[in-house]
Amino acid sequence: MVTDTKTIEVPTTPFMDQRPGTSGLRKSVDVFKQKNYLENFVQSIFDVRKINQGQTLVLGGDGRFFNRQAAQIILKMAAANGFAKIKVGQGGLLSTPATSCVIRKYKTDGGIILSASHNPGGPHGDFGVKYNIASGGPAPEVVTEAIFAYSKQIKSYKILDVPDIDIDKLGTSKLGDMVVEVIDTVADYQQLLQSIFDFDLVSKLVTRKNFKMCMDSLNAVTGPYAKSIFEQKLGAAPGSVINGTPLEDFGGLHPDPNLIHAHELVEIMYGKNPPDFGGASDGDGDRNMIMGPSLFVVPSDSLAVLTANAHLIPGYKNGLLGVARSMPASRAVDLVAKQLKIDCYQTPTGWKFFGNLLDANRITLCGEESFGTGSNHIREKDGLWAILFWLNIMAASGKTVNEIMNNHWQQYGRHYYLRNDFENVETEKANELIKNLVNSLPSFIGKQYGDYTINEAIEYVYEDPVDGSISKNQGIIIGFQNQSRIVCRLSGTGTQGATVRLYIEKYEPDSKKHNLESAEALKDLFTIAYELTRVTQYTGMDKPSVIT
Repeated sequence: MVTDTKTIEVPTTPFMDQRPGTSGLRKSVDVFKQKNYLENFVQSIFDVRKINQGQTLVLGGDGRFFNRQAAQIILKMAAANGFAKIKVGQGGLLSTPATSCVIRKYKTDGGIILSASHNPGGPHGDFGVKYNIASGGPAPEVVTEAIFAYSKQIKSYKILDVPDIDIDKLGTSKLGDMVVEVIDTVADYQQLLQSIFDFDLVSKLVTRKNFKMCMDSLNAVTGPYAKSIFEQKLGAAPGSVINGTPLEDFGGLHPDPNLIHAHELVEIMYGKNPPDFGGASDGDGDRNMIMGPSLFVVPSDSLAVLTANAHLIPGYKNGLLGVARSMPASRAVDLVAKQLKIDCYQTPTGWKFFGNLLDANRITLCGEESFGTGSNHIREKDGLWAILFWLNIMAASGKTVNEIMNNHWQQYGRHYYLRNDFENVETEKANELIKNLVNSLPSFIGKQYGDYTINEAIEYVYEDPVDGSISKNQGIIIGFQNQSRIVCRLSGTGTQGATVRLYIEKYEPDSKKHNLESAEALKDLFTIAYELTRVTQYTGMDKPSVIT
């Protein structure tokens, strides 16, 4: 307990690069360790949100390098700025979904998440700070823009001049006048999931003698959660969770659950005698990858399957209010929503855009193209929730992952889909690509490439149906008469240069043509996409950095 405290006001000068992206402020560890860099951004959050007496904040992170040091700085700043209480995850750990859960369960005034999500970690890796509001979701653009504006004129920050406090022991202590409560990282979140899914039924599945599962936590934050839920509570065999110890550098792994970076899981699932089910999550626990034996479930397909089978889940047995997907995600869920006669919304990339729809009770489920799905149980995407959802569907239906997917395609048709990422592109060149592509859009209409005729070429603009706000520059859509589609956009989650992303989608209603490899089914569209965008010319890259 630290009660002998002194609040100091430290003069500082602004940094001009603290605009939050789609998921907070992400920079390299070296940037965040600059004198006053973290402090400036945190003080900007505190001053913009105007702290009132009695407010409570939640604090946690994914355990990456600089997590513990940053947590101590933020605790001291929160105390100096007048917070009454902070709930901090034990050891500074708290997954992004768990943070949202705690904010909502205890009705706190928001939270700070220390994470760069799926970005690589280590002493020279990436770090991030994200502010979530009282709903449990990411701060909307109006708030993040206000924080950025304030950060460009900040003159000082407040902090207690005290030693670090113990955040490894559960319980409460005082930091000046502020109460610090170190909480169990798993308990509240696991309790929420048990209220949604049939744990008894799932347990019968995962404890079957001939059933095997493999959950890859990539040495990131979900390790303790996965071990507690899958191995201890549900009874899956010891060792079902791999890479389950959170490490500051993720053990050299890149904590991004895709076919490239979750290579150990992929090798297991495509190897001899693979498990019946494979799952993976990312650095902060909000993304997921689903696999069956020799089968990768595309995230867009996963959202469609969850929507079509939600009636099998206790928490959703009364029906869905609606669904939403990010614009680049395939339109697989649109067909399910049409059959269920529920609304389906298309939003820009970035989880914060789902927040208004969730809060207005317009949707129950939502998902994006980049391995994120979630529901109205919290206000973040949720990796372990998605994995449990799949296991519950398997347990209730008696079907395997492969059978579920094949049955779904037979009923709704298959949306072949791939994403190409061109990473670390010179920012000026990436912006030039987008600018020239936008200028060329009118000339694309009517162009014909074999069986593909362009009938849509637009720059996507989103008008929020709840508050009417307008979000521009959200990507480019090139549509074809046969329902195929090319999407091009710049990503907002990297920390070096720019990432150009191409999304290719082809709808195939004929079940006799559902057994192709995605790359084979989409090769003609990729040729067209590369020609229209001139992506290799602008990026100087002959092939993408990552294909998912």
